[in-house]
Amino acid sequence: MKRPAKAALIAAIFALAVLAQHGIAQTRLTPHKVQLKNGRAFTLNLPEDLEIIPAAEGLKRVRFFAKSPDGRVFVTDMYNLTDNKRGAVYILDGFDERTGKFARVIPYMTGLRNPNSCQFYTDASGQAWFYLAETHQLTRRRFTPGETRPSDDKPEVLATFPDYGLSYKYGGWHLTRTLAFAPNGRLYVSVGSSCDACVEKEKVRASVISMEPDGTDQREIASGLRNAVGMRVIDGQVYVTGQGVDHLGLNKPDEVFYALKEGTDYGWPYCYSSKGRVYRDPKFKRAAGCRDVPAPYAYFPAHASALGFDHFSEADTDPILKDAFLVSLHGSTNKRVGHGYKVVLMRKGKPLEDFITGFLKKGTVFGRPCDIMKIGTNAFLLTDDNKGIVYLVRKKGTTPTIAATHEPSPKSPANTTESKIEQKPTAPSSGSACLGAAFVLFASLLTKGI
Repeated sequence: MKRPAKAALIAAIFALAVLAQHGIAQTRLTPHKVQLKNGRAFTLNLPEDLEIIPAAEGLKRVRFFAKSPDGRVFVTDMYNLTDNKRGAVYILDGFDERTGKFARVIPYMTGLRNPNSCQFYTDASGQAWFYLAETHQLTRRRFTPGETRPSDDKPEVLATFPDYGLSYKYGGWHLTRTLAFAPNGRLYVSVGSSCDACVEKEKVRASVISMEPDGTDQREIASGLRNAVGMRVIDGQVYVTGQGVDHLGLNKPDEVFYALKEGTDYGWPYCYSSKGRVYRDPKFKRAAGCRDVPAPYAYFPAHASALGFDHFSEADTDPILKDAFLVSLHGSTNKRVGHGYKVVLMRKGKPLEDFITGFLKKGTVFGRPCDIMKIGTNAFLLTDDNKGIVYLVRKKGTTPTIAATHEPSPKSPANTTESKIEQKPTAPSSGSACLGAAFVLFASLLTKGI
């Protein structure tokens, strides 16, 4: 081999070793064909031993999942990007474990104002409740197992929210409200800001609040969260994804992921995160500065729009997913930025890994990932609110079931706002394997005199 080629090969091998040593190892993704009922077909890229199936089609702006006490999947649909009263909640019914498809999509509620999130809760008496978050209010009504339309026509209004603000053109106003129940029965609600960056008049804006299941004891849990759209309680810890401001350009700030701690101010609009570090926003000043603003648990590229997520930790979870969060990066509305339009693997302190890509190709949008709901150790549902599709992603050869949900207990005394999750040591990453392989290859090349 000629000397320049030899030098280039050695340099490449050492580069691979360095990348692997720093954990920058990417799971190999392969093209998977997606065939829709309307005849359209395209490819998405994901790990080879998985498959992706359009489980339900024909929806509009399909958003976040909830599991009912009788084991059915409910999903919200905001219809489109405007402030409207055309939203709906659907029941995904008749899941076929073999084909991975739902037989029916049943309208449970219609004529709703931007329904982004719904949840279920069963109280100490055994009564099940259905909770719905619309832009202007949070309601609950009694839920009867098996019903396909609400049997309770007198919902309780538990909270009202500000329902005005700047238009999307100006980075606001955020129409979504997201719900999550903790194991002790506390209900968490995220409320977005009215703008891209401003000092709000209403305290509830840009915050997460908490309350008892009947709406009493409402209090602020966290503030300074511009738009915490994704929220889930995992092992008693409340996690959220957050959207960064627009006015700082195309490459900052980060989109963020936090493990919430009660009473914490996360900085907006005065502070922002860039590459995981906290900085002052030059547009806003305050005496306290940013010294008490925590760095994010994890962060994502600017304008990637991190939304729904879930965590995979069961003993028989595939090593690719084990002890990792799967996070939907919805994507920037400015397609030229190109960030997002994918699902990524995230582990604290580790580089992100692409898990599903191909939703944006050469300026053409094939979908925008929104929410993720685990339905098995190696299977999950994924919403695409751009094309109105619910996907099933599962390990090939498996047939996960959709079983009844685990209801939060009203008796648990756990304080769910304190972080309880310590990161467990993970098995050596694929980066470690690449490192070893790189040095073995390098040694063999030297032996051969290359």
